[in-house]
Amino acid sequence: MKKGLSQSLLVASLLGSSLPASLAADSVQGAIDFRESVMTTFKWYMGPMGAMAKDKIPFDAAHFRSRAEGLANATRLDVSEGFPEGSIGESEARPEIWQEWDEFVAAYEALRKEAEKLQQVAASGDETAMKAQFAETGKQCGDCHKKFRKKK
Repeated sequence: MKKGLSQSLLVASLLGSSLPASLAADSVQGAIDFRESVMTTFKWYMGPMGAMAKDKIPFDAAHFRSRAEGLANATRLDVSEGFPEGSIGESEARPEIWQEWDEFVAAYEALRKEAEKLQQVAASGDETAMKAQFAETGKQCGDCHKKFRKKK
């Protein structure tokens, strides 16, 4: 009986020690999924505005305003939660994110501010101003991607 109990305890302790590793792997993948979802959300909002700004589709001030509001709201998410240390995994994230963390966080904050400006400008309905602020917001996205995202 003692032998069976000690074997059970050994198995339980071995299983217990592997749980944190599997949970860590799950949380890394969860972080990657979160940040990729956030970026996909940004793309969802940016796409139609970009098409309007480039005259690829007819300009619709109400639709543009709606997308600008959505983008501003989405940038309020704390995307840094999706970048725990060492969570490169199979993603487009570059190691520079963690090596230059303060710069990465500052770049995201700059995007948030540009998106808020875009939301405010879009509320005015001024097409020229909306397109100009969209360009500034898009530039902020692009600058961050150049430094912190692997090329596709």
